[in-house]
Amino acid sequence: MADMSLEQVTENYYDVLKELGNIGAGNAMTALSQMLQCKVDMKVPQVRLLEFRDVGEIMGGEEQIMVGVFLGVEGDITGSMMFMVEEESARHLIQKITMGMLPGGSEFEEMGLSAMKEVGNIITGAYLNSLSTLTNMKIYPTPPSVTVDMAGAILSVPASIFGIFGDKLLMIQSQFYDEVELDGYFILIPDLESYAKILTSLGLPMV
Repeated sequence: MADMSLEQVTENYYDVLKELGNIGAGNAMTALSQMLQCKVDMKVPQVRLLEFRDVGEIMGGEEQIMVGVFLGVEGDITGSMMFMVEEESARHLIQKITMGMLPGGSEFEEMGLSAMKEVGNIITGAYLNSLSTLTNMKIYPTPPSVTVDMAGAILSVPASIFGIFGDKLLMIQSQFYDEVELDGYFILIPDLESYAKILTSLGLPMV
């Protein structure tokens, strides 16, 4: 297992990773719909394996202002995960959650950031629950932190921490909408050993 590369894992089992992403996205949208107390529709999520340097470009460029919720993953697997959404989409979500009680403005109020942290918590929790159920492993999130910054700056944090495991990550882009269409990006960054554990737990031998 030690000499296995992330490239090998993804070449052999990319379809499995995509299925995990699809199930997680569906559960996340159900959780979001319950939180917003309205119907949330979702297009088929795009699941991609990307190099860190290409992720920001997909989000509209590294200078695109995003709201990112970052948390660690502990238990039978370790790593980190993020939920990122464009600034205007985040404002829409905050207004829905707070029923329009927050004033508009260029700065995110503390209550708004707290609301986004809760959105990220629920969505990432839904993904982790899906992964835990499918793999029969104990997986726990750490308390989340929320950041408003350029996409490149937000992504530099997990890149610096987990870059030693390889320069690729699993990104699930989910387009969801109530009266407006939003792009959300879920990024799972297990360490290399955890990728192996996930696949082995699904009955796929590591070769």
